[in-house]
Amino acid sequence: MTVTIREFRAADAEGAAAARVAGHPHLVTTPEVTAWQAGLPGFDVLVAERDRLIVGTARFGMVTDSATPGQAFLSVNVLPEERRRGAGAALLRVAERELAGRGATHVGGWVDDEPSALAFAAAHGYRAGRRAHFASRDLTVELPPVPPAPAGVELRTAADYLDDPYPVYLVDIDAARSEPGDLEMNDQGYEEWLAEIWQRPDLDHALTTVVVSGGEPVAFSAVQTDGAARYWSSFTATRAAHRGRGLAKLAKTDSLHRARAAGLTTAYTNNDATNAPMLAINTWLGYRRCASEVKHSREL
Repeated sequence: MTVTIREFRAADAEGAAAARVAGHPHLVTTPEVTAWQAGLPGFDVLVAERDRLIVGTARFGMVTDSATPGQAFLSVNVLPEERRRGAGAALLRVAERELAGRGATHVGGWVDDEPSALAFAAAHGYRAGRRAHFASRDLTVELPPVPPAPAGVELRTAADYLDDPYPVYLVDIDAARSEPGDLEMNDQGYEEWLAEIWQRPDLDHALTTVVVSGGEPVAFSAVQTDGAARYWSSFTATRAAHRGRGLAKLAKTDSLHRARAAGLTTAYTNNDATNAPMLAINTWLGYRRCASEVKHSREL
């Protein structure tokens, strides 16, 4: 049967999540997160259906924080056994058409660093750019000890800031300004940050370590989990004025120890290939590269 492309419905959450992670053991997500993302303003999800089975999904929208108008993001995933049967191309066409209708002039997304995925992107007019690497860490194996905290520094968790997360937000936006990327980004607004970051259903506040100096958060290592055994390091951040003190290493090591004590068994992370300081920390922590991806973009 031919493939049908349609908008995501709540009942699609399990199938859409499965299509996204199939063949990608390094991705940590859940049906709950898939449904939650589909409900965010400006975040759209399409599904490809064949014989009443969801065989693929596209996630797309406008980059609302970009300083340059017309920027969009797009990601397409298809079950391995359904690839080369037209689902991916159909999802791409519909999503691009929708984005163009919203005023998008440039679209970017990450593509698996493997021959068939790279060939698919090139065949549809996408140009390769930056590279990023995934790495995994077996948490059943002993971790390096938590480094000693500098004088005046203490470790807390994001759970300590549930009543007022604004100090954590300040760390996030300050650190995000120096993140590797292709676009100049404006600071994300606090209400948007609360909705998209702090209130994510998979953000584990108890495993997210916050480094405090002078009574204020200055670094953190944010953690998302699948609610079972898998740990995803979503962002390890340090305010610019406090870099060079080993606080990112301190935060991430402490968070991994918390995760191990809580019974999680596997940790995953992702870093831009140019982010040498974070890659060095991950190597010291025992992470080993397990996959890579390449940023691709095209003009609409």
